[in-house]
Amino acid sequence: MKEINEILKKYQLKPHRYMKNGKATIIDTEMGRFVIKKNPKNKKIFDYLRSRSFNYYPKLLNEGDDEYEITEYVDDVNYPNEQKMLDLINLITLLHNKTTHYKEIDFEDYKQIYEDIKNNIEYLNSYYTDLITLIDTHVYMSPSEYILARNIARIFNALNFCNYEIDNWYDLVKEKTKQRVVVLHNNLDLSHFFKNEQSYLISWDKSKIGIPVFDLYILYKRHGLEYNFEDVFKQYEQSYPLQKDEKKLLFILIALPPKLEFNKSNYLMTKEISQTMDLLYKTEKLISPYYTEQSV
Repeated sequence: MKEINEILKKYQLKPHRYMKNGKATIIDTEMGRFVIKKNPKNKKIFDYLRSRSFNYYPKLLNEGDDEYEITEYVDDVNYPNEQKMLDLINLITLLHNKTTHYKEIDFEDYKQIYEDIKNNIEYLNSYYTDLITLIDTHVYMSPSEYILARNIARIFNALNFCNYEIDNWYDLVKEKTKQRVVVLHNNLDLSHFFKNEQSYLISWDKSKIGIPVFDLYILYKRHGLEYNFEDVFKQYEQSYPLQKDEKKLLFILIALPPKLEFNKSNYLMTKEISQTMDLLYKTEKLISPYYTEQSV
């Protein structure tokens, strides 16, 4: 707290109330309300965003070498989350459009993605084969084991799809000479989006340059069960159409099942497995029309 007070003193801010909010601290002062948090490693991200005319983040009070970052506090208007999700995706298309650039292919980048996904598929195949073999030896299955056993085919189908498609994706990118990259927020969550007179994105700590689909992937993994992502992806592509290899990579990433570890209570494991199966089913429905169109 002493460090924070020294920074506030430097900017002539006299706090009279502190409220902890995750990694940030909300501070009430005579000059208004502010948020202070440790400066992200990529401090220059806001300079770059400003250079691209993207100003949809809380106003910075301080910049430079300070250990802490001070921003204005942004109030959020209360309105339906379904609309809020579409507003968020509109802002992401704006971010991607304004920061798009093309660079020479470093094929090692694609090779690394390919090998990471292939190794993950191989590992998960082996893991779930061993797990279901063990469960089948039990005379009486627990409720969580029973749900997994009833739905194990869905996991193997997803792994087979990903294994087939990652090879197709690799063949596609081998023909490319340029790679399309953008600024990725890389930490998308509905809780990181605020709206009043304008829209704001917070929590830029993990931002980086990369392939645009990774923002969509993170958002889907966090909110895929809550919202209609057919509408979300359609909204995104109206303003920022994905290239064929990008869309294929996105579908592979969202279709990959997680590793389900039996390290919680039976109640929590039953809930986690049920939600995983629901998301796998929802993902099948989301991406299957694309492959139906391809086969026509």
